[in-house]
Order: sequence, then structure tokens, then C-alpha cells
Amino acid sequence: MSKINYKSVEEIELIRESSLLVSKTLAEIAKVIKPGIKTIELNKLAETFIRDHKGVPAFLNYNGFPYSLCISLNNQVVHGFPSNYELVPGDLVSVDCGAVLHKYYGDSAYTFAIGEVSDQVKTLMRVTKECLVLGIEKAVVGLRIGDIGYAVQEHAEKHGFGVVKELVGHGVGVRLHEKPEVPNYGKRGSGIKLEEGMVIAIEPMINAGRAGVRFWDDGWTVSTIDGKPSAHYEHTVAINKGKADILSTFSYIEEVLKEKE
Repeated sequence: MSKINYKSVEEIELIRESSLLVSKTLAEIAKVIKPGIKTIELNKLAETFIRDHKGVPAFLNYNGFPYSLCISLNNQVVHGFPSNYELVPGDLVSVDCGAVLHKYYGDSAYTFAIGEVSDQVKTLMRVTKECLVLGIEKAVVGLRIGDIGYAVQEHAEKHGFGVVKELVGHGVGVRLHEKPEVPNYGKRGSGIKLEEGMVIAIEPMINAGRAGVRFWDDGWTVSTIDGKPSAHYEHTVAINKGKADILSTFSYIEEVLKEKE
């Protein structure tokens, strides 16, 4: 496959615009996600919102994927299909979204709790989000891909959770998936050296139980091997000196969720 595509300052700003459109789309989902809503309605909302803001849904028809959102429920890890399923209290819903704006891609994911969820699920959500933060802290010039993966893995496994190894983060920019791959596991000091101009999607996929996954016959959906829940958070990040530049944001989503409390 092609080598790493390094981005100029101007390109990074365009990826930021796409990533912020994704973040705002996820905030629109946050406004309406609740018991009784069908997940296909969330998909329609996202597609409309992205197109109304002059973007194109990045996932729709990507390698044949038939929807604008990946909506993964409970024990589904990623790439779940929106459907006529109506959400119920206690559901865990991972929503992954991508958008293309000015020919550049943005990518982000957030996991929502529907009503009251178990303490285990609350801990899983918190730890997975912390894994993302810890991974991003290592996304700086001079460190290596393995440093990101190690930070994620060490934190998840410390809490007794399983780290999905079959699916990874990735470079992002002029294509949805670019080099390098960004695993959520690894050895410190191993892998490709991180340099300015690299833009990557860091996306911990953490299981409440075992790390293993099962691939469905639909060719897309991935679920946990033991039926336990899984959480998924993702940011698009530009590698910088000293501190990573996070191009997407959860702030819009979390403002909405706070208002809904």
C-alpha cells in the first residue's frame, strides 16, 4: 500500500473543518438519541446534517457500506448497521461518523449510554475514553506508533478489559483510511516514528470481557466473542511537537448531554 501522506499546515486546517463537521453531526445525534428512537433515524439525521453543511457522508458506499453512520449496539464493537431497532434503556450505542468536506476527510466516534446502564458499562465507557486521552498524549513528534498502542493497552488491561487487536486506527486525510495503521496495543519505542504532518485517527475499541471478536456474515458488523459490551471513542489528531493537535472534539456532544441531564 502507499506510503504515509504528510499534510501541510493548510491541509491540516481543511481536515480540522471536516472533523468539526463530524463532531457537530455527533452532537446532533446526542440531541435525539433516547429510548424509542430507531437507529435508522439517527442515520438519516446524520446524512441530512452533513449534506446541509456542504459535506458528503464518508462512510456511505465506502467499499459498499450501505449507511452514513456505523451504529454498534451493546456487544457490537464497530461497523454495525443502522436498522429499525428501537433503543431501550440500558443500551450502549457506539456511533462512528465520517465526513468529506473540500475533498478532505474527518473521522470521530462516541459511545452513548441510553438511560441507566450498569456500573460495569459506566466503567467501560470511562476507561475507554481515558484510553483515548492517554493515546493522544503519546501522539507527538519523536515518539512511535507503539507508544500510542502501549498507553491504550496498559490502561485498559489494568482495569481487566480486553483490547481489540483485529481492528486498528489509521491515517486520515485525502482518503478515509491511509497509512499508518494505529493499533490499540503495542510495545513502547516500537513502530513508525511520529513526525509533523502526520494525521491519524486514534480509536480505542475496548471490550468489557475478552479481547476476541467475531465477524458477522453481513461482511461488516464485528461483535465481542463472549457477548459482553464494547465501547469505542475516536478522534482525528495531527502529530505535533510537545502536544498533539486534536482536530475533532467531544465538547459539542458533551454540552448537549449535560443539557439533557
